[in-house]
Amino acid sequence: MSATKVKRRVGKYELGRTIGEGTFAKVRFAKNTETGEPVAIKILDKEKVLRHKMVEQIKREISTMKLIKHPNVVRIYEVMGSKTKIYIVLEYVTGGELFDTIANHGRMREDEARRYFQQLINAVDYCHSRGVYHRDLKPENLLLDSYGNLKVRSLSKSSSFFFFVQDDGLLHTTCGTPNYVAPEVLEDQGYDGAMADLWSCGVILFVLLAGYLPFEDSNLMTLYKKISNAEYTFPPWTSFPAKRLLTRILDPNPMTRITIPEILEDEWFKKGYKRPEFDEKYDTPLDDVDAVFNDSEEHHVTEKKEEEPVVLNAFELISRSAGLNLGNLFDSEQEFKRETRFTSKCPPKEIVRKIEEAAKPLGFGVQKKNYKLRLEKVKAGRKGNLNVATEILQVAPSLHMVEVRKAKGDTLEFQKFYKNLSKTLKDVVWKSEDLQMQPAS
Repeated sequence: MSATKVKRRVGKYELGRTIGEGTFAKVRFAKNTETGEPVAIKILDKEKVLRHKMVEQIKREISTMKLIKHPNVVRIYEVMGSKTKIYIVLEYVTGGELFDTIANHGRMREDEARRYFQQLINAVDYCHSRGVYHRDLKPENLLLDSYGNLKVRSLSKSSSFFFFVQDDGLLHTTCGTPNYVAPEVLEDQGYDGAMADLWSCGVILFVLLAGYLPFEDSNLMTLYKKISNAEYTFPPWTSFPAKRLLTRILDPNPMTRITIPEILEDEWFKKGYKRPEFDEKYDTPLDDVDAVFNDSEEHHVTEKKEEEPVVLNAFELISRSAGLNLGNLFDSEQEFKRETRFTSKCPPKEIVRKIEEAAKPLGFGVQKKNYKLRLEKVKAGRKGNLNVATEILQVAPSLHMVEVRKAKGDTLEFQKFYKNLSKTLKDVVWKSEDLQMQPAS
């Protein structure tokens, strides 16, 4: 028998499969039940966040990212909190990672690589203008939407978009993936977040054009040395204009490295370039950011699990049909009819309600668990209290089979109960030529 399907809901969102998981967070696909819109929900364990003293960092990340409204950056829609979890509702991007495109198809044509690089620079420039530095830019953190447009995302394994500026105006935390990290980040002497992100953009452009990394070595110290000295070799198919731009981006000295305004004026970059047009003029409430860490129950989102009827596969459906029910071979009372079934197009919750309403006037108490009911006659009969077990099973999304069987008590009394029940449920039963409300041997 298939296991009962459980639906988990958080507020107005119905949670689905896990699409990403890391040390501090899990990302699950979800659906807005009010609009039907797909979203991704990043779920953080509140106890872990508190234990690692990350509250202020996460508040800062969320607040900042809610203000980022750019077509090439994954949006944060809202933030919710429960007693144990923090839920960050994100834009769901359907086209997969840019990394997968490179892994499956190899290097790109220059015009295709240029288009993605232009969108990346647009997103990074916008974030930098608002004081936000990514610090772990790489193809795995670049998504593609259904139209093939690039979307920069924050990490699912940890919290990115954190920026720590000390009195000298520099960042002082080493983070990121080694192959994409700028030399000054590795030196841990403080660095300009904008210039460090730009270096990573250059590595990404190299990968798009070449199909492999410019800096790679199995020995970490050797890798660091190659990065610090900018030791890399262009593949022979790279055009001179592209080489010239990459050389200026992958400059190990951040003081002489090309800036984004200079990139925007580069001849190779400008080919076919269009500045993005989008509307930023709408309010972004930040009240929910503080509310997620508020222990007051009025700020907690509702979490609940909704179970659905068991789904029958083809074999189970056939085995339950009246003509092929092998259970009769082992039934000592097979001359009596102890089990019935019928089909209904009503929603399962309505079927449960109708059975409950029909059983109580007949003198039965009702116990419910998921989509199974136990009906017990309050007054004892010839063989004690009659017990009737009922289960609702899904045959198709809009068609359910309802089984009603005697669990305990007199079989003739069960048949009498069933006749009365069938009269009451006539509006629930779906009648066809083959499947009607009829006893099964």
